Amino acid sequence: MQNPDSAPAEGRSLSDTHMMLYRALHAQTNYLRPRMAKIGLGPGQPKILGYLWVNGPCSQRTLAEYFELDPAAVSRMLASLSSSGFVRMARGEDRRTRLAELTPAGREALAAWDRCCDEESAIMLAGFSPDEVARLQDYLTRIHANLRRANTGTAPDREAL
Repeated sequence: MQNPDSAPAEGRSLSDTHMMLYRALHAQTNYLRPRMAKIGLGPGQPKILGYLWVNGPCSQRTLAEYFELDPAAVSRMLASLSSSGFVRMARGEDRRTRLAELTPAGREALAAWDRCCDEESAIMLAGFSPDEVARLQDYLTRIHANLRRANTGTAPDREAL
C-alpha cells in the first residue's frame, strides 16, 4: 500500500507534460486557423497539400496511413480540396483506385501556408538556440514514436521496464 503522503496529487494532469503539449497545440491552432481560412483551407487540409507536393500523386489510403487518420476523414478533405480546385482526383492503376494530385492553385495555397508556418515558427521558437530547436524536434519525434508504438501494441510493457 502506498503512503498517502507520497501518492501523486489528484489533478496533476492540469500541469503535466500532456497538458503542456495540449496548451501549446491549442495556442498554435488559434494562431494558424484564421490564417488557414484566409487561404481557403480547412483543418487538416494543409498537410494533405504538403504531402502531395513532396510525394506526388497518391491514393486516399496512402494519405490516411501516413497521417494516421480515418480514411473517411481523408475522403472528406480530398472532396473539399477538389471542390476548391486545390486537388484533382485522377484515375489510378485500376478503376477502383483514384489518385489525388496537387493543382497549380493547390501549389499556390501551399506556398501561402508555408509562409504562415514560417511566421508561426519564428514566433513560437523566439529565444530558442538552434541546438534547443534541434533537441525539441528530437523530443517530439521520440514522443510521436512512443505513442505510435503504444497505439499499435508494439510499445514495451511499463511493468517490464
